[in-house]
Amino acid sequence: MRSVSIAAAAAVSLCAIVASAYLSLPAVVVVLSVASLVIGFGWPHLLGVPAKKTMGSIIAGAGIASVLTAALLSGPRVLLWFAAIVALGMGLIFVVQLLRGTGQSLRLESAIGGTVGVLLSTMAGGWAGAERLASNAADSGMMLLTGASLLFALVAALLPWPDRIVGPLAVVLATLAGTMGAILFTSIPVLAAAIVGAVCGAVIASFRRLVVAGRGPYSLPGALAVGTAPIAAVGTMVYFLEKLLLV
Repeated sequence: MRSVSIAAAAAVSLCAIVASAYLSLPAVVVVLSVASLVIGFGWPHLLGVPAKKTMGSIIAGAGIASVLTAALLSGPRVLLWFAAIVALGMGLIFVVQLLRGTGQSLRLESAIGGTVGVLLSTMAGGWAGAERLASNAADSGMMLLTGASLLFALVAALLPWPDRIVGPLAVVLATLAGTMGAILFTSIPVLAAAIVGAVCGAVIASFRRLVVAGRGPYSLPGALAVGTAPIAAVGTMVYFLEKLLLV
């Protein structure tokens, strides 16, 4: 049941992001903001730490701020505020743990896990940044190829096989999906599509390894968060890869 919930969250968030990219930038912002909320309020449940509402608000707020700045900032550097938002979010996580006081349970785990949640949620802004690139302005198909690569990697991640098999398989399938999609359906350079596909596969395989190693999550909010997080995290990677390879 946990694997089904995680896969469903990942698939729904992925389809929503790709579909909104073909509608409008405001639609992308709305979808990414919802994804940030899911990550924010589910991540503390995944970690099993105290101060869930406070930490969740910080994580979700950092993600939404990253999405809004990437969508609204003028000029070519749409992720200019990314590092500042990550730093502010991590700083607030540490402040919360300081205010909890000495001797409180799971302070270190909360601080480390919370900062990771802030980073993953904030990386969702990369999807909004990628949507604003010239390569996506005319619906070039790069978003579709990215979505297909992630989807094939997700299918591989559901296989009940050891990580030493599933990991490479996810990367290979994602790379092939991007490559074949570029050849058959778009004018995107094959090399660019293959690189993006390989990165997408590696991210999904890495998250699968973390979930399997942690033998969790143990709650529905945690499952939704860990399913949505890798899709959000791919955003910033896709943005920089597209800017490097296509723009």
